[in-house]
Amino acid sequence: MTNAAVPASADMVSASATTLQDAAALHALAEAFRRQGYVVVRGLAAPSVCDAIERVAREQLKSAVAPLEYEAELGYPGAPKSRDAVGGGTVRRLRQAYDRDPVFRQWATEEPVASLVTALLGEPARLTLAHHNCVMTKHPMYGSQTGWHRDTRYWSFAQPELVTVWLALGHEDESNGGLRVIPRSHLASLQPGQLDAAEFLVESHPASAPLLADTVSLTLERGDVLCFDSRLFHSAGQNHSDMVKLSVAFAYLGAGNAPVPGTRSAQSPVVDLPVKVPRG
Repeated sequence: MTNAAVPASADMVSASATTLQDAAALHALAEAFRRQGYVVVRGLAAPSVCDAIERVAREQLKSAVAPLEYEAELGYPGAPKSRDAVGGGTVRRLRQAYDRDPVFRQWATEEPVASLVTALLGEPARLTLAHHNCVMTKHPMYGSQTGWHRDTRYWSFAQPELVTVWLALGHEDESNGGLRVIPRSHLASLQPGQLDAAEFLVESHPASAPLLADTVSLTLERGDVLCFDSRLFHSAGQNHSDMVKLSVAFAYLGAGNAPVPGTRSAQSPVVDLPVKVPRG
């Protein structure tokens, strides 16, 4: 891994977009994903794709096109106290990205994402519209920090193995609220009391110390894609820069998986992705 923000001893994997053109390299990437719980693919989104997505996202953010999620609604550390408080109109997410514009649908369901998530899941992939399906915004001053959590806390599927695909539309690191991950935490067994009522990791719990010792702060550039297992612990700090950070997030399940009937996960459709066999 060439990520300068990561200790040299960290056991991680990153790859370039050309990995998807080689069956053996793609298989190796999938194996690393299963071991570590995440991988980074550098430059997966072409500059023209990033330009198109960012243009739509910023236009809709400026116009506050619904549906939106506001920082004040969640009340995470650093968020405005209410919608009426200073900064109360700060948007956290542009929700339902798939239905906002064709650029989001094309990115989420076509190449190169389709081949990547199919390889990581080990079976044909399906996009869930019930979770993520958004543009994540991280504003200076009023963008909140997010504690250590796993996406599975609010998701209900027959099998917990889903993949989040996170596209960076600009530079991301600790200074502007970039993501942190705990490698291999998707396989961790937790002790009673290690999660709080909202299923955030209790950092003061004695059993949490070994997990937190392996924390990796990720550095992503425009067009880079982070893929992580839905069971992987991840967190993010506040944005201390002077620019709004934008990222696009979609989640995928395998064809052999399905949302649990009667849950929030089953309230929105899933979209089958095309399958492309990479060249050997």
